[in-house]
Amino acid sequence: MLKLSDYPVAIARTNQAIAELDYELSALRQVISAFEAKADLIVGSDFHLKNDTQRKARKFELLQINQEYQKAQELSAKLTTEKTNAIGHLEYLRNQFSVAKLEAKLIIAQQLSGLETREFAGF
Repeated sequence: MLKLSDYPVAIARTNQAIAELDYELSALRQVISAFEAKADLIVGSDFHLKNDTQRKARKFELLQINQEYQKAQELSAKLTTEKTNAIGHLEYLRNQFSVAKLEAKLIIAQQLSGLETREFAGF
């Protein structure tokens, strides 16, 4: 368990990690969108495809054989999981910080209560 004074730094670091994951995911989404746009361009220029279902199937095929697209999708899933875990850890830290503050307040209250009792008893 961290000391009370360590929680703000740990919370800030976790927030920073989440922000960095958000940035990486945003950049990755742009890469994925570029792959999808390229597939759309190829499919759109193929006049042998007669309907929307055929175009969607061809786009799916193109994206499935694109190893870079597949790696980007896998990395996106991994980063999303990391972000979800980091958010969970952030909430854990915040909750632990709240508990630590309450425990510190309880100790102070007990000490003050003890002083009042001793003063009342004449010590």
